[in-house]
Amino acid sequence: MSSKDIAWEKIFADYNISNHDFSKEPFPISAVEIKKSCKDFVEKGITEPRILCKQDTREGRPQIFKDNGLFILPVKNKHYVILRGEGYVDIPDITTEPKVHKTILDFNLETTEIGNSEMQHLDFAYASSIIRTFTEDPSLVLTIRGRKYTPEFSFKVGNYEITTKSVQTEVDAGYEGRNSVVLVEAKNSSTSNEIIRQLYYPYRQWQEHTQKKVTTLFFERRRDMYYLWQFGFEDMNDYNSIKLIRSDRYKLL
Repeated sequence: MSSKDIAWEKIFADYNISNHDFSKEPFPISAVEIKKSCKDFVEKGITEPRILCKQDTREGRPQIFKDNGLFILPVKNKHYVILRGEGYVDIPDITTEPKVHKTILDFNLETTEIGNSEMQHLDFAYASSIIRTFTEDPSLVLTIRGRKYTPEFSFKVGNYEITTKSVQTEVDAGYEGRNSVVLVEAKNSSTSNEIIRQLYYPYRQWQEHTQKKVTTLFFERRRDMYYLWQFGFEDMNDYNSIKLIRSDRYKLL
């Protein structure tokens, strides 16, 4: 068992979470309660609620969550709810022929070749106009980056009604155009699924702040190609109404 598995087994036992009736309501838990349950663990990081609650993929969940069909969402700073249901969205592989993209730059960007981070690949995709090409919006400019806190909003997850406020979000890049705002979640390796929260919370956050249409993208660089998926929500107030709208991959000329 991993250290995260051990910690959550202890938390579930201490608060009798396995006997909770998840058909009626989610189980609320705070960072204080998590730390209290894990206070005797000495292994580095095992008592840190932020790390224990980071479950970005289905596979990244502790075993006790997998066994019981559970996932976790933040509802305010240092407060969470454990829910039963589908918390993740599939990121399907793109197998269509890559589109050949000619960069708008007339010189090489040498600095983008140093390192191998998701941020630098995303910045290069924007600088060479792949992001604008995919969204069909040449007016996009970089305006959002880093951590911010959500306003209060409510939504449903399955049969649950959830209200969240002041949850920290972070988008890898946000672009504003004349008529839209585009938010991007970037990864640096092949991803088969992602927690919907990563797309939904920033989407709701920025839709509260603008009258422009908010679009959410998932981005990856795989080998020498740039992959993009556009997701949308059929019902802004329904976490599980996420759907894949379109996807493409690009190879630079």
